[in-house]
Amino acid sequence: MMYTSSWGFKALSLMILCRLTQVSPAEEKGEILPPTIQKIMKGYNKYLRPFFDNGPVSVGMSMDIASIDTISEINMDYTATIFLRQRWTDERLCFEGNKSLSLDGRLVEMLWVPDTFIVDSKKSFLHDITVENRLIRIYPNGTVLYAIRITTTVACSMDLTKYPMDKQTCTLQLESWGYNINDVMFYWTRGNDSVKGLETLRLAQYTVEDHYTSSSEAVYETGHYPKLVFHFELKRNILYFILETYVPSSLLVVLSWVSFWISQSSVPARICIGVTTVLTMTTLMMGARTSLPNANCFIKAIDVYLGICFSFIFGALLEYAVAHFCTLNRSGMKKLTKEEDDEAEEEINGVLSAIANSCKADKINKAEADKLTKASRGRKEEKSKHSRCHSPMAVMKRLFCIFDCFHVKNPYHIDNYARLSFPLSFIIINVFYWVYYLYF
Repeated sequence: MMYTSSWGFKALSLMILCRLTQVSPAEEKGEILPPTIQKIMKGYNKYLRPFFDNGPVSVGMSMDIASIDTISEINMDYTATIFLRQRWTDERLCFEGNKSLSLDGRLVEMLWVPDTFIVDSKKSFLHDITVENRLIRIYPNGTVLYAIRITTTVACSMDLTKYPMDKQTCTLQLESWGYNINDVMFYWTRGNDSVKGLETLRLAQYTVEDHYTSSSEAVYETGHYPKLVFHFELKRNILYFILETYVPSSLLVVLSWVSFWISQSSVPARICIGVTTVLTMTTLMMGARTSLPNANCFIKAIDVYLGICFSFIFGALLEYAVAHFCTLNRSGMKKLTKEEDDEAEEEINGVLSAIANSCKADKINKAEADKLTKASRGRKEEKSKHSRCHSPMAVMKRLFCIFDCFHVKNPYHIDNYARLSFPLSFIIINVFYWVYYLYF
């Protein structure tokens, strides 16, 4: 019994000693802070914004674009590393002196900071090597400078209709998450010069042509919130696509024209050239789409050009099929004797004369019946019957003229026509293509 009470007394004494020596987290932070900071932070409440009862607090923004790592047409976004700086005045942090105080970034948890967020961000992170990349600087008049280094992936809606001769305008939008315009106001500290770094930025496929800033309000169901927008225009460098796609496809079209100078009797050679160029063009078209979204609701400029080249290559293959067919048909027609030609001509003349006689007989019968009607009506009907009588003859003559136009007297001239028409039409279409997509 004595042993148990002695043990309990020792345990109670140990607990009291630990309680007396324990330091609260607030006291521990206060001990590590300099006297100036302790004086500033005395009575400071980080959960209340500056000028809580005296109107909104103005927050100035500025940025440095460190890099734009990737621009993805498949995901329609870009990834950038930026230095975001925010300035505001907190009257509770005023102190005497003429020098600013640079504090450890980890002390940001003790201060009020704006709840700024990137609107279209898919994912973002704050760099923390070797420590969290934050900066806190307090000036004697209470101005606070808060800077962070972040990498973010932001959505960018792209119009790929003129790809790869397109220009894309992407934005970086900054808004306040919880404070509306009655609590916080955002503004760019130096207007369009508030964002720097794009002048020296070098991208793989793009060139930054223009950039500017704007400010507006974001309207949601919960209220109106301050909003800052940074716009930058990207122009794609077309040289890579000219060397990678346009030149090879054009050379394939020229290669398909080689068959026009090969004899029509060399069937394997001409078929081999035609099929090879068609398959190669198909492979080139598939490779050009690997870096683009699979499901697109619009036709791109590069698709139009590849379609034109494929049509010319396929047309060259069909040209030989037509020329070869006409050659075989001509050799068969030569076997017909003169008597067979005369018989065929007599049959055609018989058909035409039968049609003419039937029309004439019909005209006579109709004319006798028309005597019972009025003279004016008779004249009108005679004119209409006369036109109907001659209409079958006119239709037959037009059909024979059309068929005669498609008749090729010498099939070997088809290659001669193709040698001129294919290159000329390809050049004309190229002129229209490049003028349209570059200047309209």
